[in-house]
This record gives sequence, structure tokens and C-alpha cells, in this order.
Amino acid sequence: MNKKKVVLLVLLASLVSLVQAQSDSLRSIVDEVIWVVGDEAILKSDVEAMRLQSEQEGLRWSGDPDCSIPEQIAVQKLFLNQAITDSVEVTESEITNGVEQYIEQMISAIGSREKLEEYHKKNMSQIRADLRESFRERQLVQGMQQKLTKEISVSPAEVRRYFKDLPQDSIPFVPTEVEVQIITMQPRIEQEEINRVKEELRDYTDRINKGESTFQTLARFYSEDPGTARRGGELDYTARSMLDPAFANVAFSLTDPKKVSKIVESEFGFHIIQLIDKRGEKIKVRHILRKPVVSDEAIQKAMTRLDSLSEAIRTGVAPDVLNGMFKGTFTFEDGVSLFSDDKDTRNNHGLMANVTQEGRTSRFKLADLPSEVAKVVDGMEVGAVSAPFQMINERGKTVCAIVKLKNRREGHKATITEDFQIMKNVVTAKQREKKLHEWVVNRIKSTYVRLNERYRDCKFEYEGWVK
Repeated sequence: MNKKKVVLLVLLASLVSLVQAQSDSLRSIVDEVIWVVGDEAILKSDVEAMRLQSEQEGLRWSGDPDCSIPEQIAVQKLFLNQAITDSVEVTESEITNGVEQYIEQMISAIGSREKLEEYHKKNMSQIRADLRESFRERQLVQGMQQKLTKEISVSPAEVRRYFKDLPQDSIPFVPTEVEVQIITMQPRIEQEEINRVKEELRDYTDRINKGESTFQTLARFYSEDPGTARRGGELDYTARSMLDPAFANVAFSLTDPKKVSKIVESEFGFHIIQLIDKRGEKIKVRHILRKPVVSDEAIQKAMTRLDSLSEAIRTGVAPDVLNGMFKGTFTFEDGVSLFSDDKDTRNNHGLMANVTQEGRTSRFKLADLPSEVAKVVDGMEVGAVSAPFQMINERGKTVCAIVKLKNRREGHKATITEDFQIMKNVVTAKQREKKLHEWVVNRIKSTYVRLNERYRDCKFEYEGWVK
């Protein structure tokens, strides 16, 4: 069973309780205990809930679902019980983020927040409450699996040995990858627009201080931080180093939970902040974010500047703005150092960085690039410089940009010399899968298991259930 499938199965199992609560059809089921694993019972409704969820997710079971589903629930319970025994910890922020991401996926699939509430016959607060415990269990299971496999390492010799006799059709295919350099310019925001945003925030503060509204209510209605607005602007316990420096300075200076901070400008926009609690070196606050709107005129000015810069790079002649001060051929790298506003790439000649679980690389699959960049790069030749275009950066701000396609590697079968890390990841995943399988089998041997008679003839993935 591959890693992606395992993750999906764990997710399905962890959402059983929510599906049970939501489904009218499940309410009509006369429940019965079909398995007992340790001191945990698996109910018929648990199995039906996972079956329903798998149908909604489009997941197909490799074996008989009547056997595979209860087995996967039982496996989850083994990991969960061990996680509790070993005191595996999960943070509230991890749970909250997981719940919010899943809710966003459901909203995207169903069409709107209102349709989601109508479908589940619950409001958003109730849906979140139902999901929290399920996601807590999911995080505990994943944490336990990570703990069991953290010591696994794979040597180059093991990678070569694994792929040496592997059939050609089993060697992983590496999709087309690109390396991209970027120059961004942030359109200038008019002072009048900044004043308007600040006046809005002053009005919110005044309404809170007068008792006309609460901070949470105003955050839900007006904050432009989608990750916290739905929670009344609440940020869970966060260390100073994880926050924008200007935001952190004001947040950590707050002492009275009843007071609202002064207006603070961060790289994301303008905020007001309210203290909830401090715990050691971490702080819990709520905030309201407002972003000044960039005018069409300012965008056009930035696009015109970038158009001239793009032409200068293509011809190698420095732009007029340098007044003849620049000597030699003018390059994209020169444009980055002199004009780019993007602090993340400016010191690396504009080269965009792809940060993944495996580490940091300059290679991107097109699907992993910002959508606006991917659309431009897709049809470019290596070495070409694009026309200017608009995009929303990772801080949620409108910027204008030009890009250069530095390199392209067409899709191909992985090779040891060119794609060692990818092949190493495959072998590492196999080793982890083997380790977890062995752990489950050994755990079954020392765990009380009782199955309903009708499951005794099942062909299970893990041996030892029938005793």
C-alpha cells in the first residue's frame, strides 16, 4: 500500500465520527459491535461511515471493503492507543489548521459555506466542533507513525540495489521541472488609500471600546486574513519568531486583554490586535487585518516600468533610469539587484526557491509554482524573459512581475545520476511502509482481538487478526 493511500485511509478513519453524526441514513442502522481491539469496540456504524466517506472521496479499496474497512479502523486504533501510551503530543494550532483546511476543501467541493451548512444540517461552529476530535486522533496517529520511522535512513548503496533489477515500468517518472528567476515590483499605494484603511481600523477600535461590538464579531465581518477571520481573528499560541517583526513587537507589548492595540503596519497590511493570553515565550492574540487597495493607475505604472526593464534585459542595454551609469551588458541578475522588491529572491539572483519536506531546491514542477507564474512559464523557451504580468504574492499583496526561464528538464524516467533524491525518497517510503507493517503485525500478537464470526474468513492485509 503506497504512502498516499495510507494517508487517505487514516484521514477516512479519523473522520468516521463526523460522518456518523451527519448522515441520516446511518441513524437508521441498528448498531452492533463487530470487532474488539484491546478495549476498543468497532461498531457497524463505524464501518458504514467510512464506506460512505470513501465513496465521497472516490477511494477504491484493494480488497473486499467489508473486510478492508474494519481492518483499517482497527489499525488506526492500534496506532492511536500507542500514541496515547507514549504521550505523543499535538498542538491546538495543528488541529485548528487541519480542520480549517478540510473545511475549505469541503466548501470548494460543495460550492459555498451555506450549502455546506445545509448539507450537514449544522452551522459552521458545530461542524468545526465535530471535526476537532477526529483531527486530533488523526494527528496522534501520524505523530506515532513518524516516531516509529524517524530513525530510518537509506544509503546510496541501498538505493542503487533497490533499482538495479527493477522493471523499467516500475521506475518513477519525473514530471517536467523548471528553474525560474523573478523580478517583482509592488505598485505604490496612495496615501489617501492608506488613510482610509487606518480610519476603518480606528472606527473598529472605537466601536469595541464603546461596547457596540466585540473584536471577534468585527474580525469575522471585516478582517482580510482568511486563515483567522472565521475564528474571530484568533491566532493560536505563537512564538515571536513566527510573526512579522512589527506585528510581534506590538503583540508582545500588550498586557491588558480588554485593550485594543494601536494600528500596526506589517508586510501583510494594517492590523489592530487584542491580547488573549501569554504562555511562556508564546502569545495568543486576535487581530483584524485590512489591506489597502492598489489603484489601477499604480499597477499600470509598475507594469510600464517592468516592460522597459524586460526590454533592457533582452537587448542588454541598461534602462534610461540609470542615466548611463551602468557599464557592460545589462542582465536579468542586474535587474534583480537594482529593481526587485522581492526580498526572498533578491539575494539569490532572483531564483525562486521550492521548499518541500525533503528540503530546499530551485526546481519546480509547474503545478507547484504560483499559478500566475506557471501560466507564463509554460510556453517559454529557456533563457527567455517574459512580458510583465500581475500576481498575488504569498503575503496576499498585488505585485507586478517579469520572469526568466533559467532551465527546463523535460519529464523522464528517474536516473540515479540526475534524480537521486527522488529515488532515495521512494526507497525510504518503502522502508517506512515495511517498518509500520511489521509494527502492526507484532502489535496484533500482543493485543486482545475478537472478531464477529462473519469476518473470520476475510483475506486481511495484516496477519494475526484471527486467533
